[in-house]
Amino acid sequence: MSVKTSPVAKRAAQPRPRTKPAEVRLEELMAAAQDLFLSQGVEATTISEIVERAEVAKGTFYHYFQSKNDMLVALGQRYTQHYLQRLEQAVAACPEDDWVAQLSSWIRTSVQAYLDTYRLHDIVYPNHHHHDRGNPEKNAILEQLLGLLEGGQRAGCWSLAQPGVIASLIYAGVHGATDDVIAAGEDDGRALAEAIVQACLRMLGLPPS
Repeated sequence: MSVKTSPVAKRAAQPRPRTKPAEVRLEELMAAAQDLFLSQGVEATTISEIVERAEVAKGTFYHYFQSKNDMLVALGQRYTQHYLQRLEQAVAACPEDDWVAQLSSWIRTSVQAYLDTYRLHDIVYPNHHHHDRGNPEKNAILEQLLGLLEGGQRAGCWSLAQPGVIASLIYAGVHGATDDVIAAGEDDGRALAEAIVQACLRMLGLPPS
């Protein structure tokens, strides 16, 4: 007499795959490198330490990257992607038709996100800063901010002759003022963020919120 095996038992009996999806393996590799770079610096970190922390073979590292510098470039792109996602989530939490709230939230979140991650920022972008010309990361953030300003303009919330110029002024103000707070050894950006929000609203011709 044959005994039927239930579908559940069949699934349980099947061996689990030994390899992780490529995107998971890559994320774990980059996360391991990021942790080591933050704790002991880029120069002091070896590729052997990175792969040991990520629990992968050294060949896996070279499958994705040619060197630590190559990985730094990818970590910089990852940093900007996470930064933009944080801003997008903050803006999306505001009412869709409240452009003042969206812009204010963008500024507040930008200040706090920069305060939270400036050590990583300085590691992955060692050779340029947020005001440098030809900075693709800056351009991506500016494009997001410009979209807010143009959206508010179309909705009649403000009237700007040159939205691009205003976006650059807000961007520079946010990062420049936040750098001053970092240099002073502070980590609470709430008062600074509120001051920048009110200054930007006045620049747009709006009363303080």
